[in-house]
Amino acid sequence: MSHNHSHHQHSSKNLKIAFFLNLGFTVFEFIGGLYVNSIAIVSDAVHDLGDSLSLGTSWYLDQKSKKGANNKFSYGYKRFSLLGALINSIVLLIGSTYVIYEAVKRLIEPEHSDAQGMILFAIVGVAVNGYGAWKVSKGTSMNERVVSLHLLEDVLGWVAVLIVSIVLYFYDNNYLDPALSLLITLYILFNVFKRLKETLFVFLQGVPKDIDLDAIKNSVLQLDNVASLHHTHLWSQEGENHVFTTHIKLKNITEFDQILTVKKEVKNILQEYKFHHYTIETELDAETCELNDDN
Repeated sequence: MSHNHSHHQHSSKNLKIAFFLNLGFTVFEFIGGLYVNSIAIVSDAVHDLGDSLSLGTSWYLDQKSKKGANNKFSYGYKRFSLLGALINSIVLLIGSTYVIYEAVKRLIEPEHSDAQGMILFAIVGVAVNGYGAWKVSKGTSMNERVVSLHLLEDVLGWVAVLIVSIVLYFYDNNYLDPALSLLITLYILFNVFKRLKETLFVFLQGVPKDIDLDAIKNSVLQLDNVASLHHTHLWSQEGENHVFTTHIKLKNITEFDQILTVKKEVKNILQEYKFHHYTIETELDAETCELNDDN
């Protein structure tokens, strides 16, 4: 328990540092992007704004998740961490749409960018986002993974800005900056849609991809005195902590100890999967499940 508590505090501290670092740099980036007239830097500022929101939400929800279960949220607050990934994805979709609009305008009506200023911003961008990505790279939740990947994308984006700005310094081409902005934004959108799909899958209580539900069912059905399973459900709270429930129809039960043995054997199977929570309902041969037989 002390290890988990220490890891939780460490994670919260890293998110806090990364949040303030990223938020401060985002403001600096917006101002600088307008100053050097670079739509590529402005596009990355929009991306960083989404990262800042995600980091802030992740930090807040990290604190919130310390609260245990209560009458309002019987499973606790772990599922709240999904909100950070969802909110961040929506912000990035809106921001990216704006950036694409501005970049297309620049391609139609090219404008000169300050290459020397872009080089300085790119160097700072690689350093700041690289440090932020490193601080949250050890996160295990869905939200932390989303934040870490976004910050890593920022580093790659700034490397691209640095390369283009060096080219512009020696060869002035007003189309390079908006073209780079479009490439960065399209790459961001591709990953946003992919993560949004993953987040919605968890929200809709899809079966976690890292667990084979059929394998669990088959293992339980191999046990003595197990006739069948129904109302078997598996979902995840936030992409990391999974929940499992099932009804087991028993057979050839003559003693109460046989029921206890079956339960113990089923629990031994489930413990291999490190479930955050599981519920096992047993029913005797003559019993009829009061719930609908459909899963």
